[in-house]
Amino acid sequence: MITTKNKVAAKLLSSGLLNEEGLQKAQEIQKKQGGSLGQALIRAGLVDENALTNCMGEVYNLPVLDLDTNQVELECIDLVPGDVARKFQVLPVTRRGRILTVAMANPSNIFAIDDIKFITGLDVQAAVVGELAIKKAIDKYYATADSLSEIMEGIEADIEVVEDEEDDDITGQEGQNAPVVKLVNTLLAEAVKMGASDIHIEPYERNMRVRYRVDGILQEVMEPPIKLKNAIISRLKIMSELDIAERRIPQDGRIKLKIGAKKIDLRVSTLPCIYGEKVVMRILDKGNLNLDLADFNMEEKAIKDIYHAIAQPFGMVLVTGPTGSGKTTTLYSCLSKLNNPDLNIMTAEDPVEYNIDGINQVQVREEVGLTFAAALKAFLRQDPNIVMVGEIRDLETGGIATKAALTGHLVLSTLHTNDAPSTINRMMDMGIEPFLVASSTLLIMAQRLVRRICSGCKEEVQLPPEALRDIGLEPGTPVFAGKGCNKCGGTGYSGRQGLYEVMPITSGLRDMILDRASTSEIRNLAVQQGMLTLRDDGLVKIRKGITTIEEVLRETAVAD
Repeated sequence: MITTKNKVAAKLLSSGLLNEEGLQKAQEIQKKQGGSLGQALIRAGLVDENALTNCMGEVYNLPVLDLDTNQVELECIDLVPGDVARKFQVLPVTRRGRILTVAMANPSNIFAIDDIKFITGLDVQAAVVGELAIKKAIDKYYATADSLSEIMEGIEADIEVVEDEEDDDITGQEGQNAPVVKLVNTLLAEAVKMGASDIHIEPYERNMRVRYRVDGILQEVMEPPIKLKNAIISRLKIMSELDIAERRIPQDGRIKLKIGAKKIDLRVSTLPCIYGEKVVMRILDKGNLNLDLADFNMEEKAIKDIYHAIAQPFGMVLVTGPTGSGKTTTLYSCLSKLNNPDLNIMTAEDPVEYNIDGINQVQVREEVGLTFAAALKAFLRQDPNIVMVGEIRDLETGGIATKAALTGHLVLSTLHTNDAPSTINRMMDMGIEPFLVASSTLLIMAQRLVRRICSGCKEEVQLPPEALRDIGLEPGTPVFAGKGCNKCGGTGYSGRQGLYEVMPITSGLRDMILDRASTSEIRNLAVQQGMLTLRDDGLVKIRKGITTIEEVLRETAVAD
């Protein structure tokens, strides 16, 4: 009787992909090294994995999946435990109603299909995938969950001893080897590996969750047992040199890590909530810091305007946008271009995010009176050429900054406004006189960050002409989106791109500022003079296939 495995071998022989001598050689390898016949054939270089997979699809009369181009629905991953996926070499891919499509390296394994049916309560549709491909996919989709669950197995026995009054115990030598230390280290390492910008650890009444912010979007990665709440938070507070006994007030600290060859800084913030302290950590990976403005993918006129402004001996350059829009990176990039031994560059920051050689950086400490305004006053007695103020928050800081810009210093700073034109009226609302704003300001730039389309699964999408017109694109304009693949974790996005609204202050705009013109009047003149609004720059990035319509709509608004 011909077995299914023999059917696959017979198909390979009949199609000319394998000869009898090769089959015998593969069978000998299989006897010595174990594993499947397919693995032996690939290991010996006798059959290509794609050819073997296609052959299996024909024998079993099942579809063949390419996991690099077919989207894996992340919610399906939770349906099948990692140990089951590894045991049977299966990966849940999509769900349509009660039908769960599962990629399998060995679709003849009816025990695997029955087990998955029992675990999920769904009907299972098998699809064929190569063994190497499915191993790689399982490692990718179950990596974080598995590594954390392995640690959790060791933690369960220690849960009972972790109590409020015993939190200090993890500072001792025994604590250094405690499973909770391994858990915290793994959480930090996985966040860096996934390219996260922030880690959120949040306690609730009956559970605790950990989320990573990847490409600007928060995603949940695990729920540690609630009994570990105090131990995890205490461990993080010890690492960041905070007071573990103080749980009533917010605290800020830093952690310095070395993960492989990478040196990582973490900015740590704790906040007392009703069920415990929430911890948020900002990951500052200097290795990922790009300080070359030419690599920011700005439009040619915008980058020329910025270079011209920061080349001036005095005046003020302002960058505006919400928290997390990349303002600090833009300012660091400007300083990096200006940084040379001939200049004295000083910065006041809250906090200092990256250390840059050749620049004198000061950490603002409001609790001891070292505010932005106090730092700026001190800077002016230190013979500076260029000054960066982390943020203009009040009239005192704004007044000193504008006067410094008028007395021979180049001043760089940030503000929280929605766009470049509204920054003018924001400064005047603070109480800064129009003549000071008009005479001191060289350029204002607003920016946002949008997610980039994943290059691994980018494809053109068809939209009706009216949908394109509504956003401001011409009918027939090609637009793109990510289908979702292994490279981007099924999201369709990988990395982020800035949108920039760059407004140089021309003589015409200075006259309007002196006349206290409205924001819309200032915007209209700036657009006439060649400024791209945030929405306009977003449309340019859509036309170039860098980002999607959804991302631009999420981050920008149509000007009034």
